[in-house]
Amino acid sequence: MPRLEEVTTLDGHIDPVWCVSWSPSGSLLATCSGDKTIRIWGKEGEKWICKTVLTDGHTRTVRYVTWSPCGRYLASASFDATVVIWSRKEGEFESIATLEGHENEVKAVTWASSGSLIATCSRDKSVWIWEVTEDEEFECASVMSSHSQDVKHVIWHPNKEILASCSYDDTIKLYKEDNDDWTCFQTLASHDSTVWKICFDQSGSRLASCSDDKTVKIWQEYLPGNEEGVVTHGTNSVWKCVCTLSGYHERAVYDINWNHVTGHLVTACGDDSIRVFGEDAESNKNEPKFSLMTVINHAHSQDVNSVSWNPKIPNLLASCSDDNQVKLWRYVE
Repeated sequence: MPRLEEVTTLDGHIDPVWCVSWSPSGSLLATCSGDKTIRIWGKEGEKWICKTVLTDGHTRTVRYVTWSPCGRYLASASFDATVVIWSRKEGEFESIATLEGHENEVKAVTWASSGSLIATCSRDKSVWIWEVTEDEEFECASVMSSHSQDVKHVIWHPNKEILASCSYDDTIKLYKEDNDDWTCFQTLASHDSTVWKICFDQSGSRLASCSDDKTVKIWQEYLPGNEEGVVTHGTNSVWKCVCTLSGYHERAVYDINWNHVTGHLVTACGDDSIRVFGEDAESNKNEPKFSLMTVINHAHSQDVNSVSWNPKIPNLLASCSDDNQVKLWRYVE
């Protein structure tokens, strides 16, 4: 049977750890915490150690961290209503910009695959899109207020300039640029409670979402002229919920991450557990079936807040928790 083996525990944060994020090369792990710091972890020999602590970027909880596609920049989002952009040169990190404009807590930040766009979201119910210039300037290009409640997460499509967001209003929204402005072109409604996180698969033709309703949902994209006969409008694709994973999680599912190499989905849950799901071999894309591959009960001693597969070592997984700890795991078939 597949299993998760604990590789190591990374201690250093002194408050709940909210997010784990691998660099594109897979060699560095960024984590952030209620202690207002960001830690950068890397391997020395066979041991993982804390290489850098970034302490001067934020005045409140750092809720989210993410790397630029080139790996030279790190963005951090905070409850102090700002996003800080860090530049990495020769192993040193320097704050080069502070993005201001949100009225209160910024919940997430994400880079487009081109590296030329950033999206942020906030408790103020808005999603902002920022343009990145060649001389490291960051300019607000659009403010969208499509959600009626706190926006929990934003994520870019892996190869198109399409953005997805999810919210306390139980919905997911999809955006694209239209006539020099960004607009919402579809709202996905199927969850019964807060949608905490969303993620795309490697192709970008599927989206996974997790929720306070204890379920995971898989959404399939249908392009104009699709052979299934799903009705579309104009040049916009249509996304439909094709699978719901229920009965596996005992509490809210706070994070979900799609392994772009193996196709496995991992979830972080308020029941202190980590679960890995795999798609069945004979699965139909329009009615896919996913099975629970393994579960680690009590992976942490409190809520698991974030999980992330390493992009270069596909069986290596990072997690973090309200217990102040970061853990690395190895998925063994």
